[in-house]
Amino acid sequence: MRDGDLRRAAMAVLRGNWEGRHTVPSRRLYPHQWSWDSAFIAIGWAHASPGRGRRELESLLAAQWADGRVPQIVFNPAVARDAYFPGPDFWRSRDVPGAPAVETSGIVQPPVHAVAALKVHRASPTLGRRFLRHVYPGLVAQHDYLLRERSDGSRGGLVTIVHPWESGQDNSPAWDAELARVTAGVEVLAGHQRRDLDHVDATERPTAADYARYIAIVDAYREHGYRDEPDAHLFVAVDPLFNALLAWSEEALAEIARIIGKPSQRHRERAAAIRDALLDHCYDPAAGHFFALDRHGVRVEEHCVGGLVPLVLDLPAEVVDALVAGMTGPRFALNDRVPLPSYDLTGPAFDTTRYWRGPAWINTSWLVLRGLERHSRHAEAATLRTAMLNAVRQEGFREYFDPGTGAGRGVADFSWSAALTLDLLATATTPAPAPRPLTGTPS
Repeated sequence: MRDGDLRRAAMAVLRGNWEGRHTVPSRRLYPHQWSWDSAFIAIGWAHASPGRGRRELESLLAAQWADGRVPQIVFNPAVARDAYFPGPDFWRSRDVPGAPAVETSGIVQPPVHAVAALKVHRASPTLGRRFLRHVYPGLVAQHDYLLRERSDGSRGGLVTIVHPWESGQDNSPAWDAELARVTAGVEVLAGHQRRDLDHVDATERPTAADYARYIAIVDAYREHGYRDEPDAHLFVAVDPLFNALLAWSEEALAEIARIIGKPSQRHRERAAAIRDALLDHCYDPAAGHFFALDRHGVRVEEHCVGGLVPLVLDLPAEVVDALVAGMTGPRFALNDRVPLPSYDLTGPAFDTTRYWRGPAWINTSWLVLRGLERHSRHAEAATLRTAMLNAVRQEGFREYFDPGTGAGRGVADFSWSAALTLDLLATATTPAPAPRPLTGTPS
């Protein structure tokens, strides 16, 4: 399929999933608005319809909670209440002071939204600063919530996630040990119906045992009114992907602030502090990889693709070299046929088909690609870009892909796969503007 045909096919997916003010990830399996999906989708709309890109982010921020959290899911009231599980009757956001009028989940997802907002603005700068002025306060509040409620000095200011779903990498092996501490049998699922298994084979989805623990974690958090109190959380972890995207988005906020005439130094300082904390607490020089941390701050030595995502930040050259060596070695086996696997191909928990335990995703490969470009690793970036485009050309805009054969997995016509394909096609010869230097020096 030629680039022009691929672009038209990607635009058709986004148009088919457009709901008037937001885009669903998939008509079949995900009929509502998802948080980090909307950020990636807005990046695609920036090339096809910047107005829709603006509305994508504005509609998500309209569902922001009073404390600043941007919810993982915004439920569409026009969709049947039981069309997705867990749905609005499970989360019960209407019972929580400070929740928005529209029903939402009570947890968050990786904060890549400021990066998306900046890309949408750059696609249509003739509109001036109005869009950025509109979204800037909400984006600041999003980051303030995370840095206020989810961080402490014991981890150098890194923010925690309190549910595997907050990582966006739901059943990653990085969460196995922490999840094992959650006491919940499959009887927790009694009275609930998993809708995902109506659309995708069970071998490609999290297990019933995982889902029981997911539900128990939400039950405990909901009983505390979604307040971030110490005993509210059955699951606590530090995700290097989540924190890297927070720092990257702080860099984007610094640029947004500059454009709209606001002070930007605070954002640069925050970005540098998060980067330094990632290097101090999550990076293992011997392994050449960023690892997740458990609730006690102990590294979880599972090589996951999220441990490559800090490449989007300003890192020392020796760290970049080590990450690229790991990416091109047997654990991730960078090639021009299939995007990067979500988990170590040689790891004990590797699974070719089950969600985030091996399958390759377009969005995480796109993040790593942008990191490679930042560090002028053009050969590796070109190989990864080719792999991503080959995957969607051959299998369509699938949710994820078999990391060995490239076969499409999950649902078809998946929005962020289409959206980020549009970005790849539009930026093939146009590198992203270089970010301004951060405060401080990488240690």
